Amino acid sequence: MSELVHLDVAGGAATITLDSEHNRNALSRQLVTELREHLASAEGDPEAKVVVIRSAHRVFCSGADLSEASSGSMEEGTRAIVDLQRRIVTSTKPVVVVLAGPVRAGGLGLVGAADLVLAGESVTFALTEVRIAVAAATISLSLLERLDPRFAADVFLTGRTFTAAEAASAGLVTRAVPDAELEDALAAVLADLAQGHPQGFRETKELLNHDVVARIDALGDQVAEQSARLFGSDAAREAMLAFLSRKG
Repeated sequence: MSELVHLDVAGGAATITLDSEHNRNALSRQLVTELREHLASAEGDPEAKVVVIRSAHRVFCSGADLSEASSGSMEEGTRAIVDLQRRIVTSTKPVVVVLAGPVRAGGLGLVGAADLVLAGESVTFALTEVRIAVAAATISLSLLERLDPRFAADVFLTGRTFTAAEAASAGLVTRAVPDAELEDALAAVLADLAQGHPQGFRETKELLNHDVVARIDALGDQVAEQSARLFGSDAAREAMLAFLSRKG
């Protein structure tokens, strides 16, 4: 089975690259498992002071793997998404997400959990869960601590597409830059982070992410169960199958 997520450590940064082009980096069991494993490897690598998560292809992440979701229980998968967010938030190293293409649904959980997010101005986002009879339950753990409440109500309920500029204004994205300047922006951030001390990073992240971690620990089991129940409902299965038939 081909690897869907790659890890490369160079120049003090552990770069984790999502590389599942056939399903636009959907959060399949394999992709989530490999991402968790590479995050653990990066955490334990003394050569890596910073973790970067990005995509090898145009789309950063298309959300849940609906083919898996429509054909079996999502209980294990929803708990894995909760755990994935907690691993990113509690990493002792700064986690930087780089977005050069669209992010949908569950993929926003990776964005919400990250410490710094750089996005090209053409990047778009959407929380489309309501359109397939589910809710953005598990990823609300990180997103609701980042987003302006009125903006969150807007995008959670409407499922509409929003821009990188809107995401930056609402607190989801650190910086939206012209697409052609994205790599330079990343290089500048990494240069700044290279001057930080591991102990400083660890202690500062505990301060910054205290409320997110508390929310995950308090509500993680509840929202994982809610999400699994919704994905397993007749209404959601019907909606997912309809979406997959249109896509096919």
